[in-house]
Amino acid sequence: MEELDILIVGGGIAGLATSLALHRKGIKSIVLERSEFVRSEGAAFGIQTNGWLALQQLGVADKLRLKSLPIHQIRDVMIEKGIKQRESVGPASHGEVRGVIRNDMVRALAHALPIGTLRLGSQIVSVKLDEATSFPTVHLKNGQDIKAKVLIGCDGSNSIISKFLGLNPTKALGSRAVRGFTNYPNGHGFQQEFVRIKMDNVVSGRLPITHNLVFWFVVILKCPQDSTNLKNQEDVARLTLASVCEFSEEWKEMVKKCDIDSLYISCLRYRSPWDVMSSKFRRGTVTVAGDSMHLMGPFIGQGCSAALEDGVVLARCLWSKLGQYGMNNVSSRKQIEEAIDEYVRERRGRVVGLSTQTYLTGRLIEASSPATKLLLIILLIILFRDHIGHTRYDCGRL
Repeated sequence: MEELDILIVGGGIAGLATSLALHRKGIKSIVLERSEFVRSEGAAFGIQTNGWLALQQLGVADKLRLKSLPIHQIRDVMIEKGIKQRESVGPASHGEVRGVIRNDMVRALAHALPIGTLRLGSQIVSVKLDEATSFPTVHLKNGQDIKAKVLIGCDGSNSIISKFLGLNPTKALGSRAVRGFTNYPNGHGFQQEFVRIKMDNVVSGRLPITHNLVFWFVVILKCPQDSTNLKNQEDVARLTLASVCEFSEEWKEMVKKCDIDSLYISCLRYRSPWDVMSSKFRRGTVTVAGDSMHLMGPFIGQGCSAALEDGVVLARCLWSKLGQYGMNNVSSRKQIEEAIDEYVRERRGRVVGLSTQTYLTGRLIEASSPATKLLLIILLIILFRDHIGHTRYDCGRL
């Protein structure tokens, strides 16, 4: 049986960020990714000020800035029955906002890791605690067993590690989202702003990445039944174009001329704020980060940035207990458990706030009853008077 110090399950943003943060502190880890390739679904992210602060600590912020435009404002438009009801323009963040292609971020994080850190095609099927040491052992699909002193689950919404911790399953929002890119060889000419339009049961957004490339999404709030039987990218493209049929010609043209291979459709899921508030995120020396811990909808654009913050905070907490000698300095499981408890305490308050604001914002977007809308607006004003206050957060130095 192979024995490792720190094992991270999941080679997405959270897993790679956590591994890189540990590497920056001189602590070695191994990342298991079930796919034969580094995951690329999701198309792009809007990274706000707090996310850039985390990327700065990881040492990849400047590299990513070279490939993305700064976004100056957000424009929200609401249209009902073909009539514009409201349009507002304001700052997108307290500071820096840019759209970043997911593949660019994954590559930047992965390339900064030591060779051999990321193991592709490594799918775990179960976790158990060793009877003698109480350290976790993971069993892989290929029959291999790996024992680790620390196990960190970054394996997404259907996380095996989350199930091992006893967390409740994530819940479906009842909406489906399509994400994609459109390239304009001669330049798109759009302002450097994030535009979000809600028209009846569809919410669509547009975010310029460069002067030629645009990232966009379409959230279908009441998805037709046949949307679950999409067989290929052409079916996804047809569904998406039909969903924006009442939008402007410019908007429809953007969807129509997209890079069809970039299209990614998913059912939106979330971990409820009350679960984030009350769940036990540690069992022995096992914990979770990223979507495995706090999966949330896209409505305030903090899922990716929160995962980056997780990595920085977890690495810092482990370092504070393990010191410069890393895992060789561990005299007992208690030190690791204390480090994880410190991480959970620091992150819980932050992600409860993000999850709650995301949940209420999502419900407001979906709401049809005027009374429900009013109630949700009042709650958001009371709890989150500064609606972009979440971007002020600084996860701190490594």
